[in-house]
Amino acid sequence: MMLRIKASTLWAIGILLSFSACQSLRKVEKTANTDMPKSYNGSQDSTNTAQLNWKDYFTDPDLNAIIDLALENNQELNVTLQEIEIAKSEVRDRKGEYLPYVGLKAGAGVDKVGRYTRNGALEATTDIRPDQEFPEPLSDYMFGIEATWEIDFWKKLRNAKKAAVLRYLSSVEGKNFMVTNLVSEIASSYYELLALDNQLAILDRNIEIQSNALRIVNLQKQAAKATELAVKKFEAEVFGTQSLRFDTQQSIIETENKINFLVGRYPQSVKRNSETFADLLPKTISAGIPSQLLKNRPDIRQAELELAASKLDVKVAKARFYPSFGISADIGFQAFDPNYLVRAPESVLYSLVGDLAAPLINRNAIKAAYANANAKQMQAIFNYEKSILNGYIEVANQLSNIDNLAKSYDLKAQEVAALNASINISNKLFRSARAEYMEVLMTQRDALESTFELIETKQRQMNAMVNVYRTLGGGWN
Repeated sequence: MMLRIKASTLWAIGILLSFSACQSLRKVEKTANTDMPKSYNGSQDSTNTAQLNWKDYFTDPDLNAIIDLALENNQELNVTLQEIEIAKSEVRDRKGEYLPYVGLKAGAGVDKVGRYTRNGALEATTDIRPDQEFPEPLSDYMFGIEATWEIDFWKKLRNAKKAAVLRYLSSVEGKNFMVTNLVSEIASSYYELLALDNQLAILDRNIEIQSNALRIVNLQKQAAKATELAVKKFEAEVFGTQSLRFDTQQSIIETENKINFLVGRYPQSVKRNSETFADLLPKTISAGIPSQLLKNRPDIRQAELELAASKLDVKVAKARFYPSFGISADIGFQAFDPNYLVRAPESVLYSLVGDLAAPLINRNAIKAAYANANAKQMQAIFNYEKSILNGYIEVANQLSNIDNLAKSYDLKAQEVAALNASINISNKLFRSARAEYMEVLMTQRDALESTFELIETKQRQMNAMVNVYRTLGGGWN
């Protein structure tokens, strides 16, 4: 006995299985935690330094000229801009998927069947006059319009388009985050270059002081007031400082070339005014309130958009369990002779077909895609939470750093002043034979090291000013 099942029954079974399979899969229940502390240090002032344009935040014209050039020529930034164009094209592609597809088609062909075939025998036995027989061979000409359209009943295609839009916006935020980092990296390298220039100037002054001390000890040796050991110790100190000078020169070249690379140009001198470094003062920072990070920091907004896109990806994957509805249509002309091709209505052809397709047996691939979409959504949630936590901690660290560096710089400046005064005192005592040469050497060495540390502290202060601007989300607007 043959078992007959209606097509409508098969479709009903397919739809029921599709819905039941989808309902049995695990769903993501976790939502991102965006709760943050109310303030960084108890202040509720919403004034935020991140709102300043970088041209207003950095007032050095040479630095601003370098940043301007880098924003135009930096290769990595330009690569990111092309990624934005790729994401924009993806949006257009996704948009086209849920709109009807309409195209022109035309064709020509020829067909000769064998006489001893079904069609050949049918043509030979047909009772028609010779002038009404099928042409042999039989030609076929046609042209017309064809259209196909998948009815997006479950919003699968529209959600895919929305996810592409969100990823395009995410790529824009990624570009903004890169701009923020590029601006801060150039500013930090620029201040490092100024610090190295000042260290080089200090080395030159120390070499001069040490050379004068060496001449004095040589004269004292000739007068039998000092020994050869003292002379060699002073010579070694001069040689050591001269060697350090060459190391500093190499650091200057490397820092210049780091800036040149970020600017996208070959090695050349970086225009700057190093004499202003000692007078630089970090800007007063207004940190605002932590919740502003959600709006100001591009990396947090990027993570938020990626999360929104991943939620839509889950909906798209879920919709694949449901039946899809499609419509296809054709209209045009077809004839075996070009002379009859455009005769209406005899040569007119048209068709209209609707189809319904639902996964029935092998749903493993769809289940895997749905599980992957859920897992990626979980990743996006954790990445979003991590970016918020990281943003808050970075700001808190930099605000504390600025405060502690200010106190450290004041104390270090007093130390340098005391050691510079002790150099003059030790030299006078040495010339009057009231101090040993080692005291003079140690005093000079301590003064050099403390002056270097003072410059490094100033550099760290300026870097902290740059970093807090970056961590608050400034630099991209």
